[in-house]
Amino acid sequence: MTTLRILYGGTFDPIHKGHLAVALHARDVLHGEVSLLPARDPPHKGPTSVDAADRARMCELAVAGLVGIDVDERELRRDTPSWTIDTLRELRGEIGDRAPLALLVGADSFLGLPTWKEWRELPKLTHFVIAERPGFDLDGAMSPELAAEFGSRFTASPRALNDAPAGLAFRLRQPATPESATELRRRIAAGVAWQDWVPPAVAGYIVRNHLYGAAAAAPPGHL
Repeated sequence: MTTLRILYGGTFDPIHKGHLAVALHARDVLHGEVSLLPARDPPHKGPTSVDAADRARMCELAVAGLVGIDVDERELRRDTPSWTIDTLRELRGEIGDRAPLALLVGADSFLGLPTWKEWRELPKLTHFVIAERPGFDLDGAMSPELAAEFGSRFTASPRALNDAPAGLAFRLRQPATPESATELRRRIAAGVAWQDWVPPAVAGYIVRNHLYGAAAAAPPGHL
């Protein structure tokens, strides 16, 4: 049986331990392999704080040594916006139509799916794994058109995602973590304690390259 490949896209600006917790949780619950997919030009967000090369490098440092998690930089090699439909079609051309593939997204991103390019075509190419925050009511938050498209697609079986190539949706109960990239950037710029929010190698990279307004030196023991 082909191992489920899980794409976890985002700006990762910067990647932090909350991102890694979700990726590891998805890997373990779904018995798959996770590829972080940093976006070059995310069409649904504003400009990133640092360039794509730095964000990709931080992702690589963050996953070094982790089993079943890697970084896929295909969206960084494009000159066009990071449309998910284009990424999935490109990947399907490489892995074929029968290999199981899933897209890991946060609940907020999933709720905005009707604004994505050719969004109704996406379930033909991939499963959806929705990382839900504790206490979040996904059913109540879905728009009528999203509920109509996905209402019959939900499954509670991780095995079902491995047994079919695409077309299903799975709720992943997201581990509660305090980190957010927005708050992390604020802390770095303000000089407030932040190093524990990221892997040590990522903290070192941020400081050495003065990213996000980081001071030239970090407190001893963090790098």
